[in-house]
Amino acid sequence: MDDLTGFQRDLLYVIAGADRPSGQDIKDEVGQYYDSEINHGRLYPNLDTLVNKDLVEKGQLNRRTNYYAIADGGEEVIEERREWESQFLD
Repeated sequence: MDDLTGFQRDLLYVIAGADRPSGQDIKDEVGQYYDSEINHGRLYPNLDTLVNKDLVEKGQLNRRTNYYAIADGGEEVIEERREWESQFLD
């Protein structure tokens, strides 16, 4: 996860905690955390980066809406991050 931005990491966590959320669902959830508005120009390129790194899978709910799901690689990255964080929190 060391090559991800903090925003990408947050997207990864939101996707991992949801059941096939749409981009709008992810935007709404992340938007509750960030003080600034999350626009499409920021959200979707970062989601595409996660897909291209094989951390997230992308599929279609319908003709207009995509869903995102955590991939095995994404779960591994989250686990590695949690192990690294735990050495500082315990």
